[in-house]
Amino acid sequence: MKKIITSESVNCGHPDKTCDIIADSFLDEALRQDKNSQMAVECAIKDDRLMIYGETTTTAKINYEEIARKVLKDIGYTNEFDITKILSQQSPNIANAVKKQELCANDQGIMFGYATDENKYFMPYPIIIAHKLVKAYDDFRRKNSQKYFADAKSQVSICYEDGVPVSIDTILMSVSHVKGLEHETIINDIKLEVINPVLKEFSQLNTDNIKYIINPSGEFYIWGSFSDSGCVGRKIIVDTYGGVAKVGGGCFSSKNATKVDRSGAYYARYVAKSIVANALAKKCEVELSYAIGLANPISVEVNTFGSGKFSDDKIKEIVLKNFDFSVSNMIKELDLLNPIYSKTACYGHFGRDEFSWEKPKKISL
Repeated sequence: MKKIITSESVNCGHPDKTCDIIADSFLDEALRQDKNSQMAVECAIKDDRLMIYGETTTTAKINYEEIARKVLKDIGYTNEFDITKILSQQSPNIANAVKKQELCANDQGIMFGYATDENKYFMPYPIIIAHKLVKAYDDFRRKNSQKYFADAKSQVSICYEDGVPVSIDTILMSVSHVKGLEHETIINDIKLEVINPVLKEFSQLNTDNIKYIINPSGEFYIWGSFSDSGCVGRKIIVDTYGGVAKVGGGCFSSKNATKVDRSGAYYARYVAKSIVANALAKKCEVELSYAIGLANPISVEVNTFGSGKFSDDKIKEIVLKNFDFSVSNMIKELDLLNPIYSKTACYGHFGRDEFSWEKPKKISL
């Protein structure tokens, strides 16, 4: 049976992603000064206005406006922004629930982690290729800033036969550019400088009949916050598995590690990848649930979609023997108090070897 699976990614100039990067830059600065910082400072952007809002408990002295302006400049904005800031201290109701004798979850929620053996990234092909394309575009546009801007999207459709990825069906890219740039020039540049170099890495997939769609809207010279509004956390499918696996609903960016939306999702990916990397299954999804004020999860479930070396119940036993899902351990084992988060905010939180949750654990049976 044939099935086409499609995923998308967006570049740093997309206004939602811009807000994610700014929020995680606030978090990184807080953690540099105070590893126990509790952060949930978000932002929203439209035209030349940026609103910074949220809650925080930290001893860090953070110049939010300076950090935001630095990120905006690096992305490619040349205009000045009018910045409004509305911040308050974290609710003591939440703070008292988290910091007990043992560190507890900052909120309730469900989290999912997923891994597949279909490539070396242990990620579904559609999302990993989509991320590679926007990253290649970002490298290209920074060297060609007189012609191309930071706002861009990719979308990749992969054909699967009986669950096995066999070919790339369609590649869609929309990139922002200087007014008046010829459409044919954009198509040639993106195919030659962005798409073709990325596809060289994925020669195991058939690329003979790819349908290319590049800037189907025609013109895209109004970009970023002047084209669209943005806010933190609106790209959770982009951030995770491209729609192939479930997502819990909570976003990652802006949140420190006691917020299990983030740490639980990272740990669930760590467990799922470890299961697949240890050849216990060809693909695996791990589901966690937590309650505010409790140190350990309410539930841990494992689904290998019939691809497991053992039954899912047996693999769950192995997981519980090898992994500690307490909030304090997840933070300690994955070393989540370091200022690493602005790097996660674009090009996906998973499938990138630089992060601790991407280093699989040797599992004892």
